[in-house]
Amino acid sequence: MNIFGIGLPEMAVIMILALLIFGPKKLPEIGRSLGKAMRSFQDASREFETEFKREAEQLEQAVQTTAELEPKQIKAAESSEEHAATSSQS
Repeated sequence: MNIFGIGLPEMAVIMILALLIFGPKKLPEIGRSLGKAMRSFQDASREFETEFKREAEQLEQAVQTTAELEPKQIKAAESSEEHAATSSQS
């Protein structure tokens, strides 16, 4: 078991030190608070990831729409230039 680069022996030492420092009555409260903090961090991380993906999709759609419109705009500009050139020649 390797969590955050900490092996089982190191984890056991940390747990024993926490038990000695905080006592058996405070450990469940600390664990609960730590669990809530981790959960809120994970929720915020998921929310950020979802928002990032949504923005990336919107940007990709905008790029695709622009790429589709550019040839049409170029053709329209060319036809209007041709129309202007024929109008000025008359």
